[in-house]
Amino acid sequence: MPSTSGAYRAAIRLGMAVAPALGLLRPRIRAGLRARSAAGERLLDWSRAHRDPSRPLVWFHAASVGEGRQAESVLLALRRRCPECQIVYTHFSPSAEALAEGIPSDVSDYLPYDLPENVDRLLQTLQPDLLVFAKLDVWPELSTRAAGGGADLALIAATVSPGSSRLRWLARRLLGPGYRAITVAAAIAPDDAFRLERLGVAPERIQVLGDPRFDSVVARVKAVAPDDPLLRLGGGAPTLVAGSTWPEDEAVLLRAFARIFRERPDAKLILVPHEPTAAHLARVERNTRAVGLPSPVRLGSATERDSIVLGDRVGVLAALYGAGTMAYVGGGFGRAGLHSVLEPAAWGLPVVFGPHWQNSRDAGLLLQAGAARALARERTGPAAQALHNQWQDWIRDEAARETQGAKALEVVNSGLGASERTADLLARLISRQRPRKLRSWAPTDLQSKS
Repeated sequence: MPSTSGAYRAAIRLGMAVAPALGLLRPRIRAGLRARSAAGERLLDWSRAHRDPSRPLVWFHAASVGEGRQAESVLLALRRRCPECQIVYTHFSPSAEALAEGIPSDVSDYLPYDLPENVDRLLQTLQPDLLVFAKLDVWPELSTRAAGGGADLALIAATVSPGSSRLRWLARRLLGPGYRAITVAAAIAPDDAFRLERLGVAPERIQVLGDPRFDSVVARVKAVAPDDPLLRLGGGAPTLVAGSTWPEDEAVLLRAFARIFRERPDAKLILVPHEPTAAHLARVERNTRAVGLPSPVRLGSATERDSIVLGDRVGVLAALYGAGTMAYVGGGFGRAGLHSVLEPAAWGLPVVFGPHWQNSRDAGLLLQAGAARALARERTGPAAQALHNQWQDWIRDEAARETQGAKALEVVNSGLGASERTADLLARLISRQRPRKLRSWAPTDLQSKS
């Protein structure tokens, strides 16, 4: 059975030492440090009070919101197949806290740092039958020690972009033991399966089952009530919903909309920043006025009469896309990485985004289907001109816009079913008749101070 190296453990301890200093500069990191400090003890408390050793336990781990959405759809499908299972759900990013609270698990919390003393106590107390990692976030200490104790390990919704840092030599050396311990991996596509082999997953353990994200997105869209007030914000006007934007996106969007608004005063913009902090919202409001546009109205007080609506809370983007006739997805400028293009596509909207989309398989599928447009220029002026032109084309040619939107929806519908296939795979692992082989780890103190 593979095991982690001293170099890996040293890297984790170094990261723990540096994290508090980073937390002084980044509120999200600081929030994560506080919440993670006692996460292990909270999970242990739950296990002591509620763990039923006669029932199988499945432990899902998903790093952040995107991975959590994929894991959630599989988890729900597994619940139907294994109602007797107890389910633990952990995450790493502070941005996933709200999502984790809504996951239908028996307990959810942060994942403690990946060190032997943390992992051993959790495994000894939880006694998981199956450990499920989402996308690519395999933690080697947890993975190798769980496998060594007899638990099965699954990697679901597995995707590895060609430019992933995990494919570099040093990362593969440090993380390889965790991937080699995987019992079965459900890859999204054949290219992902090939790159999983490079990470260390045995080829005979890899199956290509598709992306559960498609099922998750469609479920969220269908869950929006037809009378949801957010759907009325478009008011039947040509409305672009810009979701998960960053300052680089907003610079392009506002310049483009300033021109559109002069030509079509009935046009609307619904802008939803990825991180709607007070400082970010105030900056958007200043920049909107600076390009000669009316002041945006915050979402909480917006009506269908408002030309510019500014999203000031999270968790509403799936519904807000339904108010639009076209969509822009943020993250394609700068270093943020393109956010999910599937939600607007699931509403049947054509999509436009910035030039850095290559690590998004979904964006590639939409472009290939003729359902999306990527802005080719990085500089704000030329990019704003290109966005204005596309925006104008969609307003002028409604039939072409609707055709592109229909193609986007076809892409989403063609990807459905991966959650059920993946849940079937996990259920077969759980149903295997074998004695529990988890060894007894020596009790150690969980390091709760970081």
